[in-house]
Amino acid sequence: MFMSISTTGSAESPATDLGFLLHKHPGKVQRFSTSHGEAHVFYPEAGEELCTAALLLDVDPVALVRKGRGKGRGGSPDFALSQYVNDRPYAASSLLAVALRTVFRSAMKGDCPLRPELPGRARPLRIALPAVPANGAGEGGGPAMVARLFEPLGWRVEAAAVPLDEAFPEWGESRYVRVELSSDAARLADALQQLYVLLPVLDGAKHYWVAPDEVDKLLAAGEGWLADHPERALITRRYLARRWSLTRAAMERLELARLAEADDREVEEIDNAVDDRPDEEAPESAPEGAAESTAESTAEEQQPRPPSLAEQRRTAILAALHEAGAARVADLGCGQGELIGALLKDSRFTEVLGVDVSVRALQAARRKLRLERLPERQASRVRLAQGALTYTDARLKGYDAAVLCEVIEHLDLPRLPALEYAVFGAARPRAVVVTTPNAEYNVRWETLPAGEHRHADHRFEWSRAEFRAWAEKVAAAYGYAVELRPVGPEDGEVGAPTQLALFTAGTTFPTAGTTEATTEAPVEATTEATTESTTDGTTESGTPAKPEGGEPR
Repeated sequence: MFMSISTTGSAESPATDLGFLLHKHPGKVQRFSTSHGEAHVFYPEAGEELCTAALLLDVDPVALVRKGRGKGRGGSPDFALSQYVNDRPYAASSLLAVALRTVFRSAMKGDCPLRPELPGRARPLRIALPAVPANGAGEGGGPAMVARLFEPLGWRVEAAAVPLDEAFPEWGESRYVRVELSSDAARLADALQQLYVLLPVLDGAKHYWVAPDEVDKLLAAGEGWLADHPERALITRRYLARRWSLTRAAMERLELARLAEADDREVEEIDNAVDDRPDEEAPESAPEGAAESTAESTAEEQQPRPPSLAEQRRTAILAALHEAGAARVADLGCGQGELIGALLKDSRFTEVLGVDVSVRALQAARRKLRLERLPERQASRVRLAQGALTYTDARLKGYDAAVLCEVIEHLDLPRLPALEYAVFGAARPRAVVVTTPNAEYNVRWETLPAGEHRHADHRFEWSRAEFRAWAEKVAAAYGYAVELRPVGPEDGEVGAPTQLALFTAGTTFPTAGTTEATTEAPVEATTEATTESTTDGTTESGTPAKPEGGEPR
C-alpha cells in the first residue's frame, strides 16, 4: 500500500519544510509498527524546490487474518477464500488510514514545536495514491465518487479507473482507481485529516469493528470541513459502516455544529434544552409557608392534586388546536416532547412533527416518548427533526397548525422578526398557537426576586399589553386574525401566569409583509439532519434552543 505527498518551495520557503511538518527527517528511512504490519517513511526527493514524502505500508497477511477474525470484512468474508485472497495489502483502505494516524499523528494535529508557524500556512500539495478501492454499492463509485468527495474540499482531482487487465481491455474496469489530488494552497493537517476519513469512505468497508467511539473519531477528524460538505450524509453513513444508530448520532451533532457556526455561537449555548429538574416550574414548585403537621399532610395527600401550570398550558393548547380543526401539527421548539406526548394521546391529531435545535432534547424526547417501542401505527404519527426556527424550512410547510410553546422569550429581540417570517410567512400554517409568560404575574411568585425573569435564559418577558401589541402586529403583517387568552389561575390585578395567542390565517396573504426579516438557512439548509422515528431519512434545518432547566412544555 503506497501513498506520496509532494510540495514545492523556494529559497525563502524551502520544500523540505515538509519534513518539519511530518516530523520525519528527509535524510532518513524510518520504520513504524502498526497493528497489521510495518509502515515505512522515506523521501524519494528532498530539495529546496521539490520535496516528496512516501508512506509504504507492508501489511502482514497472516496478522490481517488473525486480527480480523470476527471483525467486519476480515472475519465475515464474502466467500470462503477472501480472508486469504484479497486486496487488503495492496489497495488504500482503512488500513492505510490507521497507518496515517499512527505515523503522522502530530502532523494531523497541526503540532510543530520546532517551527510553530508552519502548520497554519497553506502550501502547494500533491497527493498520489496508485490504487484506491472506490466501491459504489449503489451510491455511484469509481472516479466520480472520488470527485464528489474531494472536489468540494478544494482539491483538483485526477482519477482514472484501473482496468481489470490491460492486455484484455474488453474485460472492462476494476473497482480500483488511480488518484492524484492537487492544491495550490492547502494545510497539510487538513489534507491528512481528510484522507483519514475519506479513504475508508471510498472503500465502503473497515478492517475492524465500528464501535460508538468511531463517531467521536469522525467528528474530530472532520472538524472544520465535514459539517458543510455536500456529501456529509454519504460520508457519515459509509465511514460508520452503515450503522444507522451511529449515523443518526453523528448527523445530529454535525447539524448542531453547523447551526452554531451559522449563528456565531458555541454549541453549548444552543444544545441546552434538557431540563434536569422535575417537570415543574421553579416558582410553582416553591414551598409556601411553614411545614405542616403529619396529620395535615396526610389529609392533603388524600386530596386530588391540582394540575400544574405546565399541564394547564398543554390543555389550553390542545383546546385551541381542536378549535382550529387541526389534524397535522408541528411543535416548534419541542424540547423533551411533553406536548408531543399529549398530542399523541388524542386520536384527532394524525401527524405530529417535533422540531428542536438541541440534540440532547431530541434524544430525551425519543426516550420519554418511547418511540422505538410504540406500535407501528402509532409511531407513524410522529416525527422528530433537528433545526433552527430563525431559518426558513421547507419541512414546516403544509401543516394545519404550529405551536410555539414557551419559545419566543428565549430569542434575542433582534432575531424575533426572522422567526416571525419563518413561521408565519414561509411555513404559513392555517393556525399558530403561541404561549409566553405574563411578566405582570411575576410579582405573585414569592421566591422570584423583583425584576428578574422566570428563567435565566429568558431574553425578555412581556406584559399583557406588550404581548398583545406584538401579536396584533404579526397578525396584520402576515394576514392572520388573532385572539388572546389567559392560561392558569387568573388574578384580578395582574392577570394569569401564562398568556396564549391563537392566530388563524385569513384568505389572502398581504403583499407588504416583513420580508426584510427573511433569513435563508445557511448552506442551502442541511440534508440528512432530521431525526426520524420511523425511517432513516434525515433532512434540513429548523428551531430555537430550549434552556437548561427551562420551563416544562
